[in-house]
Amino acid sequence: QVQLVESGGGSVPAGGSLRLSCATSKFTYCMAWFRQAPGKEREGIAALYTESGRQYYSDSVKGRFTISQDKGTDTLTLQMDNLKPEDTAIYYCAASLGPAVWYSPADFAYWGQGTQVTVSS
Repeated sequence: QVQLVESGGGSVPAGGSLRLSCATSKFTYCMAWFRQAPGKEREGIAALYTESGRQYYSDSVKGRFTISQDKGTDTLTLQMDNLKPEDTAIYYCAASLGPAVWYSPADFAYWGQGTQVTVSS
């Protein structure tokens, strides 16, 4: 079992920044951030393969968001800069124990409760 608890969401104007944190009971093979906007499917936006350090980003956030891990505090973070109104969504932390297609929600067995991010224009 893996427990995930997100924090750090909020409301910011366009161009602002937020830093999301995910406290995890342990790091797994692949850890990722997903988001889901109203009426849309859950979207994989950033992932980290924890042993290799390899990172992946969706085109929609590449160059603006950064995923990282702190093994000292067992925390996965998502630094979000230059936020846009289209980034408004509920953001979820997810963990996969084994090989995963990083952007596929079906490959992740463990999920946090989500944190709301709202970006105003």
